[in-house]
Amino acid sequence: MSALEALPLGYTEGHFEGRRYGMTITRSGDGRRWWLFARELGGSDIVSLNLYRPSSGRIALRPCEMSVEKVTGFVRNYRPTEAPRS
Repeated sequence: MSALEALPLGYTEGHFEGRRYGMTITRSGDGRRWWLFARELGGSDIVSLNLYRPSSGRIALRPCEMSVEKVTGFVRNYRPTEAPRS
């Protein structure tokens, strides 16, 4: 979760595994729901996840039609190269 919180909200462009991506992170007003969608620029790869933090405190990571390993690797290793855009 801390790796996701370290990434900027809104749209950014950056690099992951030597490839360029455009990524958007949105968070609900209460901070309990996070959405991430990234698309490889000039390629076909995508990364998409939903993260839920219910009042129970148990975090639920829900990748969208991909493995948990893929989304966690992306979140931990994506490096923005520009300031976020709204």
